[in-house]
Amino acid sequence: MDDRSDDLLVLAASRMKGAFRRTFQAEVCLELCDGSPRQAEQRFGWARDTVAKDLAERKLDPEQLAKVKSNNRGRQRSEDSNPQLAIDIRLIVEPHTQSDPELKTERSYTNLPAKEVRQALLNRGCQHDELPSERTLRDILNRMNYRLKRIQKGKPLKKTEHTDAIFENVQAAKRESEDDPETLEISIDIKTKVKLGEFSLRGKKPDHVRR
Repeated sequence: MDDRSDDLLVLAASRMKGAFRRTFQAEVCLELCDGSPRQAEQRFGWARDTVAKDLAERKLDPEQLAKVKSNNRGRQRSEDSNPQLAIDIRLIVEPHTQSDPELKTERSYTNLPAKEVRQALLNRGCQHDELPSERTLRDILNRMNYRLKRIQKGKPLKKTEHTDAIFENVQAAKRESEDDPETLEISIDIKTKVKLGEFSLRGKKPDHVRR
């Protein structure tokens, strides 16, 4: 083949990605370079280690190949390799969480730091050597969309200084009109604007639906 054909092969390989490109390079190496990764590197500029890796995998049986690919994927995350850990974390953290106040993301906020979550896992029967470190557990909480944040409790409305006097006045007026046949008693539920207090949702009602 001439230089023009070699350039076309190099161009074709450059437009491929991942395993497809590696397999293509190995096929070309077998056909045009006598199966020598070094020759493929000199002729086409391809990394000989990459070509050699694909050629070596071709000699493995399916079981060996699956094992090699599994090892190449790297270390699994703790919550993926141990699904029960993720379940236990959610059972511990969920009672201490609230949703994003702006309702823009699925992120949840919790007031439990990683240290307390780890201790709670130990209390549930987990062993020290089975649990990730406090720092790793903090990363796990972040990946599970939990963010550490102090959760403010809503303050109840305080009774005003005039509340008792108002009700005493209402009861007195009611007693005076009980025996008057000309008086009609009407019960009215009057709504008025009252401050909700310092809620954790920035003064918004929990059941408020964003429009």
